[in-house]
Amino acid sequence: MTYRAPTQDIRFILNELADLDGVLALPGFEEVSGDLVDAVLEENARFVEQAIAPLNRSGDTEPATWSDGAVRTSPGFKQAFSEFAQGGWQGLQHEQEWGGQGLPKLVGAPASENINAANLSFSLCPLLTDGVIEALTAVGTHAQQSLFIPPMLEGRWTGTMNLTEPQAGSDLAQVATRAVRQDDGTYRLSGQKIFITYGEHDMAENIVHLVLARTPDAPKGVKGISLFIVPKYLVNEDGSLGARNDVWCASLEHKLGIHGSPTAVLLYGSGKGDVGEGAVGHLVGQENRGLEYMFIMMNAARYAVGIQGVALSERALQHATAYAHERMQGQALEGSAGPVAIANHPDVQRMLLTMRALTEGARALAYVAAAACDKSRRHPDAAEQGRNKALYEYLVPVVKGFSTELSVEVASLGIQVHGGMGFIEETGAAQYYRDARILPIYEGTTAIQANDFVGRKVLRDGGAVAKALSQAMRATVAQLEEASAGSGADAPGLALIARRLAAGVDGYERATDFVLGNAGSHLRAVFLGSVPYLMLAGVVHAGWQMARAALACAEHVRAGQASGFHKQKMATSVFYAAQILPRAEALSASILEGEVASGYASMVQST
Repeated sequence: MTYRAPTQDIRFILNELADLDGVLALPGFEEVSGDLVDAVLEENARFVEQAIAPLNRSGDTEPATWSDGAVRTSPGFKQAFSEFAQGGWQGLQHEQEWGGQGLPKLVGAPASENINAANLSFSLCPLLTDGVIEALTAVGTHAQQSLFIPPMLEGRWTGTMNLTEPQAGSDLAQVATRAVRQDDGTYRLSGQKIFITYGEHDMAENIVHLVLARTPDAPKGVKGISLFIVPKYLVNEDGSLGARNDVWCASLEHKLGIHGSPTAVLLYGSGKGDVGEGAVGHLVGQENRGLEYMFIMMNAARYAVGIQGVALSERALQHATAYAHERMQGQALEGSAGPVAIANHPDVQRMLLTMRALTEGARALAYVAAAACDKSRRHPDAAEQGRNKALYEYLVPVVKGFSTELSVEVASLGIQVHGGMGFIEETGAAQYYRDARILPIYEGTTAIQANDFVGRKVLRDGGAVAKALSQAMRATVAQLEEASAGSGADAPGLALIARRLAAGVDGYERATDFVLGNAGSHLRAVFLGSVPYLMLAGVVHAGWQMARAALACAEHVRAGQASGFHKQKMATSVFYAAQILPRAEALSASILEGEVASGYASMVQST
């Protein structure tokens, strides 16, 4: 099935919901016009549709292969990455100082979505490279930045993130990789890292590994972790490549999905390179502050994985929609002369609309978060910078957790739309489900996102951001009620959205009050409900964006400018309110019963 970038919905969200004009008015974006953004989106769509999407299926059936420490990527990946690099896509939203294009994150987000939807396995390489660039831009020395960032922006080198070890999964306090300082100021690293995405491949000249490790006298726990740059090949002062470093790919993991992405087991200090024993590394920042620095990369990656959730949902939606319109089966409910396309059957319509509503709601929420990030970095008013920074930090775990969990649901519904054929690999629907299943796991499981959301976001600021969002959502409810008071054709739909959004906000506020009121006395009860609370926030905030979309569509109708797209968006928004927003009340109820439920949960665990 051919992938088509959803450029019409992307443009609608950018202009109607995410305040593209406001972002382009920020200092530093003076040369970025709306016409330029349109041109970037059009070229991005053309590139991913023609060069990247056709490799999605073959990457799944012909995965990367390992031989004696070297990895050959799936057929076509190397050439596609060369075209990706030549097109300047790696540098789209990075600083011009180092060779990037300096475009807003709000423009980078849809470009990232499109390449992930086209081919999730392929896109993981530039995703991790983006994270390395962001980390070095924030905390690297000028020498490190000038040596390592430009080649990554040019696509000649790529980057990875090395955290996990066999004994240290989410618990990074157990990291054991060792880094010993040398007389020349470098460090020698030894240890094993696992689950390293694109830790070895043949698409670039060099690979820049960011590695968490401990110095011999480091404190125990996470306060004793440092961050190091460990390149596959040493880099000379003039930027040329030197000796092969002592980092070696021992094997590739055999995974449920994302087969085209090589997931490596890397050995540091096994004596395999040309530098003697111990991989040569360079300290980033100060010793023992590595986890703090790595969180810069991790937060960038978490938002990017949330975008992956939106992307995979879009791909599964397109696949299922095409099949539902082609597959002739059964008579129409009202009767028909012969079989009709299954897209005419009510329950198939329900599934397709659920897929569409979740995808478009999550997309809108992610883009609004991207706009907040841009404003937090460039807004001329310090108070607005601070407000948007707090908003973006609040939304990152929601975008990551909600978007990835729903991608599994959307991909599963896509299989269901296909019926028995969805269970057959040849139809392609199963690949999206297999690929989606990693998204709520890597770069921090949904529980880790939820714990961060509760502990570092809602509790830390006393619920300030959550309460501000409640006020903003209440204002939208009032707008909906006013708009629905007229006699227009969409008045019933707007009234329904107003009712359901108001009920959703009620549930969100009750849950927030429970979290704030019980963290001191019933901490286990609060965290038992952390994932439901995160999902509740996602359901309501995405529903809020769909409600705002409905208001924008109603305005187009009043102005006589409505198109078929606006009618479909209105229908999807009404469906979200009717079928998705009611989840908020159930999630809220499960959170409010946490005090009693947590006691029984502990009782089950003790047995």
